[in-house]
Amino acid sequence: MATVATVRGPVDTGDLGQTLMHEHVFVLATEHLDNYGRGAWWDEEARVADAIGKLRALVAKGVTTIVDPTVWGLGRYIPRVQRIVAEVPGLNVVVATGLYTYDDVPFQYEHRGPGLVMDIPEPMVEDFTRDITEGIADTGVRAGLLKCVVEHKGLTPGVERVCRAVARTHAATGTPITVHTNAAARTGLLALDLFAKEGVDLTKVVVGHAGDSNDLDYLMRLADTGATLGMDRFGLDLYNSTAARIDTIAALCERGYADRMVLSHDTACFMDYFGGAWDQVQELAAPNWRYDHIHDDVLPALRERGVTDGQITAMLVGNPRRYFS
Repeated sequence: MATVATVRGPVDTGDLGQTLMHEHVFVLATEHLDNYGRGAWWDEEARVADAIGKLRALVAKGVTTIVDPTVWGLGRYIPRVQRIVAEVPGLNVVVATGLYTYDDVPFQYEHRGPGLVMDIPEPMVEDFTRDITEGIADTGVRAGLLKCVVEHKGLTPGVERVCRAVARTHAATGTPITVHTNAAARTGLLALDLFAKEGVDLTKVVVGHAGDSNDLDYLMRLADTGATLGMDRFGLDLYNSTAARIDTIAALCERGYADRMVLSHDTACFMDYFGGAWDQVQELAAPNWRYDHIHDDVLPALRERGVTDGQITAMLVGNPRRYFS
């Protein structure tokens, strides 16, 4: 049996159970927090307790694994996640390595690398590999997947460099990839083309946020490469309504693509993009953007549309297990 690295340690892929493939525990940048949050909108103990409660409630719905693709650029901080997971029995959390940027690489990589001021092998490959094989910082927690981004700007030089570093780390370690894409700009095609040229096994790629699109031709074109469609922003109606997302998944299931989709919300216990107003944003602007929306609302609606329990199990259990195997 294959295993996947989690915050608790290696877990047999057969024991992952129901898996939400794109959720965050926290999106919380350290520099933002340290300079503007402490003493203002951030209460560490209250937010940790809130996260524990939300994740325990998710486990009560039957979810046993979440995949958290919070990497550099989104505020990855593993010690806080470790503390929370220790208080949520029955939950596996798979964390990621990689880099989140729409354009340039961080300054810390700008002058280091092949042909640069410090002419050395790609340091991102070294850093990502260390996260996978040894652990992230001094936590001992190993990353279970790689993350990169191809947004509306496309393959800028910085984005292309990150994606190639992710692809080469995948080739060296076998670690699967999730790539944030912009469905309106159809950047999933750019990402998969680059990965294919780098020799990536496309069956080990999730095209993140594919579910923001209702263009069946685009989605089937992605899935026909062997990649998995991330139908992973349920409740984030800003990009696509729940009703449209359900219609699209039902249509793809009818066409035989249930084995090429995974489900999630892309939400968090707390996200600092709104300063301290996260709770108000959720309540007023995105009331369904929460961990339980899929189980409470989406799955019943999919069944009403004729999606079978077997297809739902594939999307929640079988496809994640295969991806990590």
